[in-house]
Amino acid sequence: MQTGEHKPPFLFLCYNHAQIKVQIKPEGIQKVSNAVLEVKNPYLAEVIEKTKAKNANEPEFIQAMEEVLSTIEPVVDKHKDEYQKNALLERLVEPERVISFRVPWIDDKGQVQVNRGYRVQFNGSIGPYKGGLRFHPSVNQSILKFLGFEQIFKNALTGLPIGGGKGGSDFDPKGKSDNEVMRFCQSFMNELQKHIGQDVDVPAGDIGVGAREIGYLFGQYRKIRNVYEAGVLTGKGLEYGGSLARKEATGYGLMYFMREMLKEHKIELNGKTAIISGSGNVAIYAAEKAAEYGIKVVAMSDSSGCVYDKDGINIETVKFIKEIERGRIKEYVEQHKGAEYFENDGSVPPIYKIKADIILPCATQNDINLETAKILVANGAIAVGEGANMPTTPDAINYFLENGVLFAPGKAANAGGVATSALEMVQNSMRFYWSYEEVNQKLDIIMTKIFARCKASAYEYGVKDNYVAGANIAAFRKIARAMKAQGII
Repeated sequence: MQTGEHKPPFLFLCYNHAQIKVQIKPEGIQKVSNAVLEVKNPYLAEVIEKTKAKNANEPEFIQAMEEVLSTIEPVVDKHKDEYQKNALLERLVEPERVISFRVPWIDDKGQVQVNRGYRVQFNGSIGPYKGGLRFHPSVNQSILKFLGFEQIFKNALTGLPIGGGKGGSDFDPKGKSDNEVMRFCQSFMNELQKHIGQDVDVPAGDIGVGAREIGYLFGQYRKIRNVYEAGVLTGKGLEYGGSLARKEATGYGLMYFMREMLKEHKIELNGKTAIISGSGNVAIYAAEKAAEYGIKVVAMSDSSGCVYDKDGINIETVKFIKEIERGRIKEYVEQHKGAEYFENDGSVPPIYKIKADIILPCATQNDINLETAKILVANGAIAVGEGANMPTTPDAINYFLENGVLFAPGKAANAGGVATSALEMVQNSMRFYWSYEEVNQKLDIIMTKIFARCKASAYEYGVKDNYVAGANIAAFRKIARAMKAQGII
């Protein structure tokens, strides 16, 4: 693995009316919710503190809330009296509805198991709630509220009429038989179907919820409702209402955004190197599109470790291992002479010690902390693009910005998946389906417009090149206008 010299610091363009100071406790990533973000606007500061107190046991949600609210201070300053009178921010950070329910199911040994299911319907001011379902042991209300909150802004940035929501269960599909997964999904849908609909709430897949799970969920919904309501779930199989290019959408969309961001700064993609954390759909198709642009992807990872191939990762091999065999990334080295495997040891993930120009975290939240960010900057990283939801801690984001590293926030850069899900809903409504090329072209246009919105808002509010602030401001302004227009609800 290669290392490099530390880059000279660049000027960090702070927010117009706020200086954000982040203090991370020595314990590191698990304490990120204790970061102190200082704002000057008294109304905004009060909302942040009250929300933290009210949700003290939900660190992931607090982190997401602070990150967004601290960056929209210039907008709040302009509309302080109006927002405060209507408690707009207080309503924004409170979900419209949180549904929690038990999910009993029978395993292959005949033993009854019980999991917990959730649906967080966060904000429906611009359209039906839209957001994935996550099946993973780590799922809890805090994680789903953070994901649902992020989803509001991500969906608003697409320009499409979809609100924000998220759901899931602490059920782990790994190691379960198809029959066990089917029985769980059917039990989960027995309750969820009461709360969703193509004009109400449209779930999709997320971690642990792929084509198999969506199929079982849709079948049970159809049986219970006795109606073929194709638009109630997205990420469906092509045989029963799915959209072409949906599988590729998040990864491709990430690279479309990165292309626009780097083009804005006159940086050529061709000839650059990249590392991509993760090896699921997002990572695989980001790698595929990166290769089309002449970028050499030298490393990919999973939860166990990473593979490094100085000649460039063979994406077809990764696809076969992960999509066909459902295997581990370390199997790659058995098929490619010269490739190396590095196992996670509980410290900085080894993939982030590999030198590369472009960093694409596509795994899970809080994957890159301050220590990791320092290594990446020292190794000469020029840009970071979030393919996952909130994979970078606040202090790490600030460090990247302070050191001139271009940063593409997840709510903008990984919006391609939900954008194409919305296009799937359109096709379901039309009972007509576009070609792969048509969907991919629409995705490219959407991602290009998302970058333009982030850029324009950052420029308008004096934070040029800060796309974190630009994304939050652009999305917030749209949501705030919709909430104001609809009254106090």
